[in-house]
Amino acid sequence: VEGAKERLEQVKEKLTPPSTGAGPILQRDYWAVLKDCPHSCKEVGAIISTRFFDFPPPELVRFARVRTSADGPLEVGEELDVHIRMEGKTGVCVIHRNENSITLATEKGHPEAGRITFGAYRNDHDDVVVHIRSLARASSPVNYAAFLTAGEAMQTNTWTDFIDRLAHSVAGGVIGAVHVETKRMREDEVTDDFSEPTFVARGD
Repeated sequence: VEGAKERLEQVKEKLTPPSTGAGPILQRDYWAVLKDCPHSCKEVGAIISTRFFDFPPPELVRFARVRTSADGPLEVGEELDVHIRMEGKTGVCVIHRNENSITLATEKGHPEAGRITFGAYRNDHDDVVVHIRSLARASSPVNYAAFLTAGEAMQTNTWTDFIDRLAHSVAGGVIGAVHVETKRMREDEVTDDFSEPTFVARGD
């Protein structure tokens, strides 16, 4: 834990919280119930942190470790290169991880400013749910304009595909569909605290 804190402290000045961006702060949720999932929530959380690079659609976005010698699950303080279609190369950093979830924060140069959590938990019917929640805004007025024209649809496709690919890898796909919901947040509802996930995923 101490090593993770030290690594995170070293990259903190690169991170871009929502207060540094432009346009409205949006909470965007993507979630689906896994069909016939043989894994526990914690096992799905471990799969997300260990096989994270397998699930984003490569035609839209590709992630890669900055420290190419690293292996195993992603760790707090670890930086990732991100290649976004039509945006080029940027970066994110792992800022939180527990048994059920992992959270990434944007770095300078990213089209967004904020953080995003990927996690698994059970619903009231004891099904495993995979949930992604981003809490972010555009990092500049130019990026906000791009978000309105094409970025929003691309972001939706990225994370719904991520869940769908994960669901077919670890279970029998999703029950129904991948759900998407967007909520506009007030400035006073969002802090620049990078120590917490955007939602708490608990359970077996």
